[in-house]
Amino acid sequence: MKLSPLAPLIAFAAFALVTASPAKAVDGTITPAFQYAIPNIPGKTVTALLVDYPPGAKTAPHRHGSAFVMAYVVSGAIRSQVDDGPVTVFHAGQSWSEQPHAHHRVSENASDTEPAKLLAIFITSTKSKGELVMFDKKK
Repeated sequence: MKLSPLAPLIAFAAFALVTASPAKAVDGTITPAFQYAIPNIPGKTVTALLVDYPPGAKTAPHRHGSAFVMAYVVSGAIRSQVDDGPVTVFHAGQSWSEQPHAHHRVSENASDTEPAKLLAIFITSTKSKGELVMFDKKK
């Protein structure tokens, strides 16, 4: 597989996710999956990250700026709430999307005994230098 020329940016994005908050904002492992410019949509890039959630792990409430986000549950079950929508449990093979600037209030492993894995796919402006995830500030 040919590595994307933007691969260093993926690594930086994953690093930013883990270090974005003084308190650990992600109770899991973030692994860059891929990043490519979208040739038939000039100015747009697709970036994907794998999020491994140990049993009971959570991600702090956050937003994804101007990115359009698609999430696919690879294994296990993920409990999610976007904006004021219902808290929903998604199982392996299910997915959801998040509009730009949406507030991801709940993102966590739905099980206290089994791990879960999520593929997060971001569509962003190629020129964007912003973070993929901005965690809520502590009150």
